Amino acid sequence: MVQLTEMDRNVSLTQQLEDAGGPVLLVNKFDVAGDEVDQFLAAWADDAKYFKRQPGYISAQLHRGIAGSCVFLNVAVWESVDHFRDAFAKPEFRDKLSHYPSSAVASPHLFRKVAVSDVCVA
Repeated sequence: MVQLTEMDRNVSLTQQLEDAGGPVLLVNKFDVAGDEVDQFLAAWADDAKYFKRQPGYISAQLHRGIAGSCVFLNVAVWESVDHFRDAFAKPEFRDKLSHYPSSAVASPHLFRKVAVSDVCVA
């Protein structure tokens, strides 16, 4: 079963799920033991297939740290916090958490684009 830990020590994912609006970017950092990477990838793929079927899902991409790293980064785009919260709260998804290896630690957090003058738009 995956262990969930907060990415931000001041704002919890639970607090973020109370927000309204969108779109939002889910960034979820996973730490996994090297001998459990295959189990992690199978569990993540199963989750991703579930999320792809949910209303408001736009896209997802999994990244792995280089040079033998066992740190993974999931980046997913959702139309709104409401859509993500609804998908995240369903028993079908919650049951999938038990498929992750015991070493897996996940740090999910929601983000929105930030406009920075002369650099990027929101």
